Amino acid sequence: MAGLWLEEFRPGMVISHAITRTVTEADNIAFSTQTMNPQPLHIDRNFAAQTEWGKPLVNSLLTLGIMIGISVHETTLGTTVGNLGMTDVIFPAPVFHGDSLRVETEVISARASKSRAGQGIVELIHRAYKQDGTLVASCRRSALMRARLAQEAN
Repeated sequence: MAGLWLEEFRPGMVISHAITRTVTEADNIAFSTQTMNPQPLHIDRNFAAQTEWGKPLVNSLLTLGIMIGISVHETTLGTTVGNLGMTDVIFPAPVFHGDSLRVETEVISARASKSRAGQGIVELIHRAYKQDGTLVASCRRSALMRARLAQEAN
């Protein structure tokens, strides 16, 4: 698998993810309507044009999803048991249609689980930046990860 095993996460490690993603109007409209979010700031160009932004904002939960999704291939693909939680989620700057996102992940901690043999908890901070380097999203994420040694024993 492409993801890292518990033993491969080192506190202080920063991963600059290779995948980048341009967010389109279609992405934003589809996500907002599929998640039942009728906020006109996301789905109504005329409404959004009359706000301080002058154009539609990308739904912040779409930004969050893309940020974490971009990180998966190089962190948790096939090696995670599941997400335990996300905290400290911030969106310090808006994302608009046509913005391209790049992501980096910082490993905060990694430890063996006290209650689940062959697994452990990794804490990560994901940060998303748009093309001009502006930070647009950040969150702290805890994931329950598989240990390689336990996998090899099976």
